[in-house]
Amino acid sequence: MDYKDYYKILGVEKTATTDQIKKAYRKLARQYHPDVNPNDATAEQKFKEVNEANEVLSDAEKRQKYDQMGADYARYQQAGSGRGQGAGGFDWSQYAQGGAGGFGGFGGGQFGGEGEDFSDFFSSLFGGMGGAGGGGRSSRPGAGQDYQAELELSLAEAYEGGPRTITVNGKNLRITIQPGVADGQTIRLRDQGGPGRNGGPNGSLLITFRILPDARYARTGDDLTQDVPVPLYRALLGGEQTVETLGGPVKIKIKPETANGSRLRLRGKGFPVYREKDQHGDLYLRLNVQLPTNLTEEERGLLQQLAKLRGEA
Repeated sequence: MDYKDYYKILGVEKTATTDQIKKAYRKLARQYHPDVNPNDATAEQKFKEVNEANEVLSDAEKRQKYDQMGADYARYQQAGSGRGQGAGGFDWSQYAQGGAGGFGGFGGGQFGGEGEDFSDFFSSLFGGMGGAGGGGRSSRPGAGQDYQAELELSLAEAYEGGPRTITVNGKNLRITIQPGVADGQTIRLRDQGGPGRNGGPNGSLLITFRILPDARYARTGDDLTQDVPVPLYRALLGGEQTVETLGGPVKIKIKPETANGSRLRLRGKGFPVYREKDQHGDLYLRLNVQLPTNLTEEERGLLQQLAKLRGEA
């Protein structure tokens, strides 16, 4: 059977610390998780390999035995095959379950919560629980499976935040949404995932927010842009106008002879900055001058007089 390079599978050096291994494992487990890659056999296989590598390298005793075996395997490869050492020129007997100097007594079996068997390589080295031949589950505590969920919010709901109740695996959870969450942002609720294995901690619940498009506002980071219709007469003569914003009505001043498409910046009237109390982005108003319609005869006459005064009749 082929040797498995668990360090290479996790993308870490052989000198990697426990924290580095844990970080690499979590990243890859999320990347290849079956919930993220449904019906993807390649991702499923990589997910199994990542779990198997973590099962060994996160356990100090297993890692020591594995490192010892790895050095021996390299020497056997250099020596070549054909001397009765077994497939590939490597003598597995000294490491196999129940063999002299073997690695029996460590947890083989299945991935935590996934129910998938470890590879033959792992089983040969670490065997299973409950006697020779193994095949049982790992006795080492392991974290439960992480659950993933999506939560749709309107732009106004993301602006306001507040309590929400969601249902995950038939369980109702009440959460508090912080104002200012972004589309695609993911939060982690610890201990709300799958049950731990053999006394290990529960997994986490990962909630990804999906912010629905809003017809009134365009959001860029913490800034908002809003189109505001302005009557022609107010654009020409100037005046005040009330604008409805997510934070409530605001009065703005229109300067005389304001051109169509002009922009106004309202500082601090944009989106809340996530987890920054009383901090907001800016609101940009794009002024769209509206031409009058359904003119009366009197209005037409006044406009004709204006056109003559300006020499445009």
